[in-house]
Amino acid sequence: MNNDIFEIEEREETAPSTAASSNAGTYDDNAIQTLKWNEHIRRRPGMYIGKLGDGTHSDDGIYVLIKEVVDNSIDEFNMGAGKRIDITLTEEGEVTVRDYGRGIPLGKVKEVASDINTGGKFDDKNFKKSVGL
Repeated sequence: MNNDIFEIEEREETAPSTAASSNAGTYDDNAIQTLKWNEHIRRRPGMYIGKLGDGTHSDDGIYVLIKEVVDNSIDEFNMGAGKRIDITLTEEGEVTVRDYGRGIPLGKVKEVASDINTGGKFDDKNFKKSVGL
């Protein structure tokens, strides 16, 4: 097999073992679910931030979230809204990011913090460039 082509070998059909059939559910029409708009994120956050992990590996999702916060701080700095960015790492593994930027307008903090797809970067009126996009 070369690097460009994946080959799948055909297997002989065999009766499923008792252990395999008892662990696997039936994948039919009843297996398909429609969730509320945010339930899929609660059930499978790893689809959005990568591996959940506990922070001991560089590909754990917490680092994706930290990168997003830092990217937002850089956006504020690049727009001239903040003059410095403070990032603090503690011995206990806590991270604090302070950008002295505009922040979230107080009237929309609840929506931005709790409703998916809520933010100010969907057009170029408030952010001409964005590090995170």
